[in-house]
Amino acid sequence: MKVGVCLKRVPATDTRIKIASSESGVDTSDVKWEINPYDEFALEAALLMKDAKQASEVIIFTVGEKGAEAKVREGLARGADRAVRVEVGEVDALNIASALAGAVKGEGVDLVLAGKQAIDSDDSQVPAMMAEVLGWGQITEVDQLEVDGSAVKGWRNAGGGSRDVVATTLPAVVSCDKGLNEPRYASLRGIMKAKRKKIAVVNAEGGSAKVAYSNWSEPPARPPGRVLDGDNAQRVSELVRLLRQEAKVL
Repeated sequence: MKVGVCLKRVPATDTRIKIASSESGVDTSDVKWEINPYDEFALEAALLMKDAKQASEVIIFTVGEKGAEAKVREGLARGADRAVRVEVGEVDALNIASALAGAVKGEGVDLVLAGKQAIDSDDSQVPAMMAEVLGWGQITEVDQLEVDGSAVKGWRNAGGGSRDVVATTLPAVVSCDKGLNEPRYASLRGIMKAKRKKIAVVNAEGGSAKVAYSNWSEPPARPPGRVLDGDNAQRVSELVRLLRQEAKVL
């Protein structure tokens, strides 16, 4: 069984995000990058299948420019066999899903694992769209996964303390949530081997993007704090007045 893993590089959680002067997106000139955390759970699940001899090959798929390959190498260093980088013209969730679906189909993958969402855009759309484009079954947001032959079963939180158990058959797309596993670190040997592993490049013939983002801006500045004068009774009275009349939370 070939297992594909969708991996996206995203701005690191501790990097400072700046808006480009054209207000067309994020200024990436000084951004630090990391592997999307939810994609790490997907990668680890695939590697565990390989360790258990369930998967014959683990292939990473990513959409992006040449710069995205640095984080793909990190995934290869953890144990993935090879990678495919897909270049897409106009980018939105559907174009990305379609491009990934074409690459996955071209590699003869049986199971696709992806993070439930990317922490930069939080769209949570690509895995489901990919399954729809491929015509495959899908299970989303799993924190427990079982693959037995061609049978796939996933467990996920349904809210209120309830759990969903969803079953499908291969080929399938599964999106992974926190708690599924504990992602491993790359070994020094894995890092050295990753430098020699192949990253194929595929040009996808994407159509016009259906969704475009514009007028990017930073959140409005928070108003300065206020120090209340007077004795305790006066401060409490003034605080209640402010909460009622200005903040309107009482």
